[in-house]
Amino acid sequence: MATDNTEISHDFPSFFKVYKDGRVERYWNTDSVEAGVDTETGVQSKDVVISPEANVKARIFLPKIDGPAKKLPLLVHYHGGGFCLGSPFASAFKTFLSTLATQANVIAVSIDYRLAPEHKLPTAYDDSLAGLRWIAEHSDGKGPEPWINEHADLGRVILAGESAGGTLAHYVAVQAGAAGLGGVAIKRLLIVHPYFGAKEPDKFYQYMCPTSSGTDDDPKLNPAVDPDLLRLKCDAVLVCVAEKDMLKGRGLAYYGAMKKSGWGGTVDLHETKGEDHCFHFFNPKSENIGPLMKKMVDFIQLN
Repeated sequence: MATDNTEISHDFPSFFKVYKDGRVERYWNTDSVEAGVDTETGVQSKDVVISPEANVKARIFLPKIDGPAKKLPLLVHYHGGGFCLGSPFASAFKTFLSTLATQANVIAVSIDYRLAPEHKLPTAYDDSLAGLRWIAEHSDGKGPEPWINEHADLGRVILAGESAGGTLAHYVAVQAGAAGLGGVAIKRLLIVHPYFGAKEPDKFYQYMCPTSSGTDDDPKLNPAVDPDLLRLKCDAVLVCVAEKDMLKGRGLAYYGAMKKSGWGGTVDLHETKGEDHCFHFFNPKSENIGPLMKKMVDFIQLN
């Protein structure tokens, strides 16, 4: 007997819908641009494979180097998209990371973690941590990627991400401390418009992560209840929020939790007035992008 393959079993507007036959259809598909030299900044980029078994990749961004070669801080980036959208290979992230690498004078690695719902959470968390472990393989200067061996100072690592990527960056920083990951020294944690669920059960997150309660009981959604929070390894955290972002409250709660936790580092908050979630991607003509980028760059370059 034929089945109706147009019947929808789950629908999460703006993200994806799932049909009863198991097909997943996203509400928008991420574009993809080739790696290479960015004509605006001179930044070179290349794609690498982190895990052949899981087909996890990354894109590396190397700023234009003038004068004698020297080791640069390494920024490890996790993209946003609600754990189910986005890619380091998208044009928006190439533009953003090329600009950030140039202004902050860092080498950047953006991890292409596997997306939900095809890969249920915590896959994205696991892939994100695996990305940092892969980077740590270069600590003796003999890792698989020459650009990291030659140009990255693994004693000055910054973890960064926006939206779901901010959530992943925080998770990786905590897990790196809890596991005693050697070979890298995380100095900064840059959290931009983070996605930490909501106080009520988050059905969207629950669908992607069937093992989660989708509530504040889950330490991935509420770092304040994470027993490993004090093991977070970095010197400073910057939390960026936007005034009109519906997730602003959760970002403020995260900032408050970090301030109260006593983990030992400094925590700063930056709010952009009059803007919404990830406006620096969705509203590219905004006059507020410049000040936000400057705040990020100044934070990355803190002594």
